[in-house]
Amino acid sequence: MTQPIACDLHDYLEIACMYGYRVRLTLKDGRIIEAKAVDTGTTADKREYLQLDSERIETHCLAKMEVLTPNSAFEEVRF
Repeated sequence: MTQPIACDLHDYLEIACMYGYRVRLTLKDGRIIEAKAVDTGTTADKREYLQLDSERIETHCLAKMEVLTPNSAFEEVRF
């Protein structure tokens, strides 16, 4: 089972989804994804994920999230 991210970091994901921010995600494998944050959730086997408008990313894969939407509540989070 994967380790869930810290609650305070999960809050940033929820804020990004609540406001529909466009984000640039840097994953631990170096891949970069730009998309709109849509929702967070947990699978039946307890894996947390961030739902984007283009795909679903498990939260344990996240290294950094940058907000591309102007005038956002925050600019960058490192996981």
